Amino acid sequence: MTAGPTNSLLDVSGLRVGHWQQLDDHVTVAGEQPGTGAATGCTVILTDRPTVGAVDVRGGGPGTRETDLLDPSHSVRHVDAVLLTGGSAFGLAAADGVMRYLEEQGRGIPMGTPGAVVPIVPGAVIFDLPVGHWHTRPTADGGYAAAAAATDSVLPRGSVGAGTAARAGILKGGIGTASIRLTDGPAAGATVAALVVANPVGSVFDPRSGLPWGTTVELGLGTPTEEDLAAVNARGEKGTVLNTTIGVVATDAPLSKAACRRVAVAGHDGLARAIRPAHSPLDGDTLFALSTGTAELPVPEGVPDAFPTELPILAAVCVAAADAVERAIVDAVLSARSVAGIPSYFDTFPSARTL
Repeated sequence: MTAGPTNSLLDVSGLRVGHWQQLDDHVTVAGEQPGTGAATGCTVILTDRPTVGAVDVRGGGPGTRETDLLDPSHSVRHVDAVLLTGGSAFGLAAADGVMRYLEEQGRGIPMGTPGAVVPIVPGAVIFDLPVGHWHTRPTADGGYAAAAAATDSVLPRGSVGAGTAARAGILKGGIGTASIRLTDGPAAGATVAALVVANPVGSVFDPRSGLPWGTTVELGLGTPTEEDLAAVNARGEKGTVLNTTIGVVATDAPLSKAACRRVAVAGHDGLARAIRPAHSPLDGDTLFALSTGTAELPVPEGVPDAFPTELPILAAVCVAAADAVERAIVDAVLSARSVAGIPSYFDTFPSARTL
């Protein structure tokens, strides 16, 4: 396995990503007094054509839309977009704007009459309302703007889009992404990638070393000093009651809806590697999985008649899905910049910066 050309979700052919955010210079975090200023956003993953989708929800407090529809036993196989948003349950309103954008493009399930379509837009939220003014959250207009901004040429990361007000434990969270190109085995030639909004109650770094829990092999981080470690460990925990990490795992390998569900399940292994604890009652951890099917892979041979022929491909994709999610979470933490006084990783561990 090796990283794709952009090491991002955009390495999966057939996907585009757009962000919308509001952020001003006077943002505070709610404590005894309400927060002030604007800090919120949403992110839309647009598919170039109807795309097989599934979901796996592992957190105890999810905020979601259209996840029941993605059950493999249910009728609709394809999605037109996925919404990742801030604003808690209020932020799900942004999906209305994504649907409006898609309807204008003629995208959705045809309903017979010309122009009559129903776009399929599953979504999930993070709880970020204490950062900035409580009543500042994504609306339908924000969702429309994110969809209209979607591109396959560049993918900003860190404190943007749905990651604008995210907090990863006591550090600033955000959006991260990673991709893996499979170079050997039954899925050779396929790409697997992830885009994740890291906003967990759990920690994203080892308190003994200061390094991210997830893989750091290719990051070239320095070793945090004892002084940095002592200062951050004295800060305590995040201290909020609602959190959540959400994201999308995608592949260009052709997979069924049931197989996509298994990819989403495997992606949560990567989440648990990079966040400790994960899947808590205080999180709504949710991962969507998409298969664009744009990679041409040979039909695997030697599969027993009792198993689906895609099984060897699926197994390889699942391994890569966990790795991609793990790397995307580390990327989110290292790419985020401080917002509203919430320190970034490198603000907290300046000794880890080697450049």
